Amino acid sequence: MKTYFPEVKKSVKYEGPKSSDPLAFKFYDADKKIGGKTMREHLRFAVAYWHTFKGAGADIFGAGTFRRPWLTSGEPMKAAEETLDAAFEFTSKLGAPYYCFHDRDIAPEGKDFAESCKNLDKIVAKAAKLQKSTGVKLLWGTANLFSHPRYAHGAATNPDAHVFAYACAQVKHAMDATMELGGENYLFWGGREGYETLLNTDYCREQEQLARFLTMAVDYKQKIGFKKMFLLEPKPHEPTKHQYDFDSATVLGFLQKHGLLEHFKLNIEANHATLAGHSFEHELTVASAAGKLGSIDANTGDPQLGWDTDQFPSNIYSAVYAMLVVLKQGGLGSGGLNFDAKPRRGSTDTVDLFYGHIGAMDTFARALLIADRIIKDGVIDGFIKSRYAGFEKGYGADVMKGKSSFGKLEKVILDKGEPELKSGRQEMLENIINQYIVM
Repeated sequence: MKTYFPEVKKSVKYEGPKSSDPLAFKFYDADKKIGGKTMREHLRFAVAYWHTFKGAGADIFGAGTFRRPWLTSGEPMKAAEETLDAAFEFTSKLGAPYYCFHDRDIAPEGKDFAESCKNLDKIVAKAAKLQKSTGVKLLWGTANLFSHPRYAHGAATNPDAHVFAYACAQVKHAMDATMELGGENYLFWGGREGYETLLNTDYCREQEQLARFLTMAVDYKQKIGFKKMFLLEPKPHEPTKHQYDFDSATVLGFLQKHGLLEHFKLNIEANHATLAGHSFEHELTVASAAGKLGSIDANTGDPQLGWDTDQFPSNIYSAVYAMLVVLKQGGLGSGGLNFDAKPRRGSTDTVDLFYGHIGAMDTFARALLIADRIIKDGVIDGFIKSRYAGFEKGYGADVMKGKSSFGKLEKVILDKGEPELKSGRQEMLENIINQYIVM
């Protein structure tokens, strides 16, 4: 078989923080145990097929700068097969246990829907063999319902019932492919499920269409016996002006309203959180508090740019805050950390794919170690517990047990008078985090 990544002979190894080899892990020691689980089990890293193997380095002002040897064939299916070979070589050498894909990432559109399905079936058969031979598994699959011109006005929320039907058929086949490959989840991302202007939009109808679409997906999941988790990924805008899946709170409210909450968890992307005006840890916390944090797209945006730049994560503070949320909820279950990230346009060599992933994996591995120490030492949780101690006894406990009233609390104030102002100690807590990061 052709070798696409000769710069890495066998696989990326852990060499420790003192290593000077840019193709070695400094913190990600896959078999190292933290709290009874290995790093591999905690982090469940996945490689994003679309950016890593299909990205060309193009942007809105210029053509692609990447020259990927697996994309040179003029025959779409041959290029798809070569890309699959490259993907499994890369993921195996990196040591990531999972990959993720959209249906149109791994197999090209045909002249009609039937041919598109045939193309996907052929690639799925090849992927199944490569999974077996390499041990790499599928974290989740999904359908690309945003790139083709037919989806210019959305897929599930499209005003044309014909387009809606096409989207349903495409998802049906993508779910079949995911199940065939043993995918541990199936993801929904509303790439164009939103609107540009309310002048031509029936907002209530589109919300109802989206609910019907997801309900039919649940029905089909039960029909075929796909017992894995459904994930829904929030995003506030881009490409549409306003997305219906704006953020965690919006998505949770939508699912609750339409009786779908029990069937879905959320896949939180860091860059989408910041586009919504939130921090990464905020979105993770909102999802986790509802018992619905299922998986993570680990990337970052540029704070000086207002779009989805999908950069590899390297901010240790953000990663520590994220791992605190994940560890406190007991892990991600069937989810994982998928690197929905791409090299910068000027990082043109295939080896740059390794540098990006190695750095990102080390960032989260180091964050895991730090977050584990913080939780075990109780330095943050202890302060938070003491801050809310007044609700654990007396009239505060009565409030939380539903045994109080405005009248009873008025009597408390008449007796006790003005409350004492208590510091939130934010700067002290930030200093504590700094201590753990530099230790």
